[in-house]
Amino acid sequence: MTEQKINYNKPSFEHLAPDIGNSLIYKRFNIENKNKQPIWHYHPEIEIVYVNEGSGKRQIGSHVSYYQNGDLICIGANLPHCGFTDGFSKTRNETVIQMLPEYLGKDFFNVSEMNPINALLDRAKQGLVFFGETKKEVGAIIENMYSKSPFERILDSLLILHKLEASKEFEILNAEGFVLKAQAQDNSRINNTFNYVQKNFKKQISIEEISDFVNMTPPAFCRNFKKVTGKTFTQFVNEYRLVHATKLLTEKQESIQGICFECGFNNFSHFNKVFKKYTGKTPTDYRKEMNFTIS
Repeated sequence: MTEQKINYNKPSFEHLAPDIGNSLIYKRFNIENKNKQPIWHYHPEIEIVYVNEGSGKRQIGSHVSYYQNGDLICIGANLPHCGFTDGFSKTRNETVIQMLPEYLGKDFFNVSEMNPINALLDRAKQGLVFFGETKKEVGAIIENMYSKSPFERILDSLLILHKLEASKEFEILNAEGFVLKAQAQDNSRINNTFNYVQKNFKKQISIEEISDFVNMTPPAFCRNFKKVTGKTFTQFVNEYRLVHATKLLTEKQESIQGICFECGFNNFSHFNKVFKKYTGKTPTDYRKEMNFTIS
């Protein structure tokens, strides 16, 4: 087990610094300039991510899901997450805006007119995904910021926050928890656990194995993980595998049984059962709904 520990980086605190003359960070990634932060990381900045047409996994807090046809998410300060876009075509971009909660000054958001935006930033600590007209309208604003001046970007950032706080087209990704209120040592163990699952979900991971990896006894690990994430370790690993399965069912010409084993399940009947419980559909029905036919 010692060799495995050497191979894994500790959770990454990402230090961000805007360019001179800017109060926020604006970055765009595409097929030629890919996001180099696919690892589990966190930072004190609020992060808004818009993906036009791309697909990939969301891993934000203890929430894991798969998206298609683009995404618009708002991640609160210090909420751990991974990079989002698995692949790009020539027309696909991932645009990221990052700013400290006080990027417009320490007291700017304390005036009464900013109360609704403060409420948005508080909700964003659990991770928010937006859809419908909100995704379309705000996404266009985000992409148009590319050619604007620093002053115009500040104005647009306020407009984006205003539209997001007024929208009803959103879902809270961590509605049941993952608020990282545990001690720093506990948070580090949870982050290491998530990194380990991300790299090893395709094989069987026993409670004894993961407990040893984070230097805890199995009972203590299980209590700690449930306390911080609101989920059992087995539930989290299965959800991660199921999200990967939805991705493969949509994108790959492979048998459902093959996908079952590729995602880390070792029993096809169990895979079908938990997939239906998680998605409300059988793997076959899910694939048909995604308009994907195996040739």
